[in-house]
Amino acid sequence: MHLSELSIVNFKNIQDASFELSEKVNCFLGNNGAGKTTVLDAIYYLSFCKSFFNPIDSQNIRHDEGYFVLDGKFFLEGETERIFCGLKRNEKKKFKRNQKEYDRLADHIGVIPLVMIAPSDTALIREGSDVRRKFMDGIISQYNKAYLDTLLHYNRLLAQRNAMLKHQWAEGKYDTTSLEVFDEQLHAHGTELHLERKRFLEGYLPIFSNFYQLISGGAEEVNIVYQSQLSEAPMINLLTEHRKRDYRAQYTTQGIHKDDLEFTIGEYPMKKFGSQGQKKSFVTSLRLAQFDYLKELKQRKPILLLDDIFDKLDDNRVAALMKLVSEEHFGQIFITDANLHRVPDLFKDENVPLKKFVVEHGAINQL
Repeated sequence: MHLSELSIVNFKNIQDASFELSEKVNCFLGNNGAGKTTVLDAIYYLSFCKSFFNPIDSQNIRHDEGYFVLDGKFFLEGETERIFCGLKRNEKKKFKRNQKEYDRLADHIGVIPLVMIAPSDTALIREGSDVRRKFMDGIISQYNKAYLDTLLHYNRLLAQRNAMLKHQWAEGKYDTTSLEVFDEQLHAHGTELHLERKRFLEGYLPIFSNFYQLISGGAEEVNIVYQSQLSEAPMINLLTEHRKRDYRAQYTTQGIHKDDLEFTIGEYPMKKFGSQGQKKSFVTSLRLAQFDYLKELKQRKPILLLDDIFDKLDDNRVAALMKLVSEEHFGQIFITDANLHRVPDLFKDENVPLKKFVVEHGAINQL
């Protein structure tokens, strides 16, 4: 699977660009703010129906323009797939596969498997549990449609239960009967999500550990621990026992929406004790393991996007990473860098097909 052609119109800081791509390595080179990352985000958008960086669609339209268009030609299992996305201000987004518009954007998730590694990935370590849950959910949803549907149902029920709790508190009426209806459904969906997350971590963790050892040279031991209230008791029990607490808090305090992943180095939290380089190696390994995990389950190589990967990685770790991604193990790769020569020089001895593009002020030209 690979992307052979890409057209971008009025997306972020790129006004109009169309180009053909290498099946293996594509480098986008230029100064910060030139538009390199925008190219990667356009590719990400065609896979996930949204931006990696900005979830507000209208803010991805180029300043003072009324619309954006993304159009990609993919080769997938021997067939040509045309993926199109268009958005006009104050109108609904249009997303099409081979000129047929999707009824639900969720149906497109997983069609173009893709993994992106970006400097902002350190938020997986730095930020709260919601970021790490989205990381898990994003991987599982690419290969398990039923999981995504269950997650969407769970979130809707959770919002309705929270609205009911706020209403009861405002009215001063605590009513367990109305809450019981939500609790039974949340229990069923939450239990299913919990089991799937456990299965995912069991298969994912060994792959992650292997990548971290390869990138770090075996210098440190790292681990990921799945933390869930449902590991202590069935969700229906948790919801029942904490109803009065939820009533006072005016939101649901127990459930799968409180899950988290604990990242450790040695026996200590990575967030507090990891160096900048160790954290960067950790999140890079998380993403590479995501690639391998999806590759095995989808039986095709995801597209790999590497945005500014040299940030906070020393030369040895960069060399180890480049050696990994140049192998046949990986498929099509997109890399951005502010240095015009670094990435091409790293690949010159690897004998892989490579295209170089210079990005300046939103204009893209092949070298």
